[in-house]
Amino acid sequence: MLHKTQAVVLSINKYNDRFSIVNLFTRDFGRVAYLLPRSSSKQSKLNHILFSPLSLLNVEVEHQPTRDIQRLKEAQRLTLLYDIGTDMTKISIVFFLSEFLTKVVRESDNCMLMFEYIKNSIQVLEETKVGLANFHLTFLLGLTRFLGIYPNLDDYTEGCYFDLINGDFTNTSPTHQHFLKGNECVYLNKLSRINYSNMHLFKLSRRDRNNIVERLIIYYRLHVYEFPNLKSLDVLGELF
Repeated sequence: MLHKTQAVVLSINKYNDRFSIVNLFTRDFGRVAYLLPRSSSKQSKLNHILFSPLSLLNVEVEHQPTRDIQRLKEAQRLTLLYDIGTDMTKISIVFFLSEFLTKVVRESDNCMLMFEYIKNSIQVLEETKVGLANFHLTFLLGLTRFLGIYPNLDDYTEGCYFDLINGDFTNTSPTHQHFLKGNECVYLNKLSRINYSNMHLFKLSRRDRNNIVERLIIYYRLHVYEFPNLKSLDVLGELF
């Protein structure tokens, strides 16, 4: 049966000489792997150039419950993303977010609200002119809401600790090693108010920003099953 839906491109990999496998996060079916022909004619409705990381697409797809890999019938751009494909800073952010989402978003995540958040974030990235250095921080923290792991950031007090396992502030040091303290808690408290509209107002050094990203990744690793290392994180750290 054929269905029309919207999709975000997560990743694309060679499958064999005839096909690639493209992982899409779709609005109606969550994350799905699709077969994509490696060669296409001018008349083809599936052009490889459409499937770059984080592209936004309107797609027509075939779904069979017994298949692990589904079939694509047609794809068109939902939004033209010019800056994301030409601005080197945005390209670096895109490769990080693409790798991150490929590791985080699972087949069981079928959430229209999560899709709308990711789609809106990509559109914001395309349009943003200032504050790009904090974009990935804003995205990572915001996405936790849709994965059901958003931390409780309401109970900050001076000199407290943040328990990365339980996801909340505490006045006593946790009995395990996964916690934040001192300035790390101060920054986390500040970040509780960050969004795409005000992210340019958060002035952070490269060292502080990289520390925050590392702690956010640790938080994800503690709460997302089998979350691996990210190869693109080092590149992003050098950039910002």
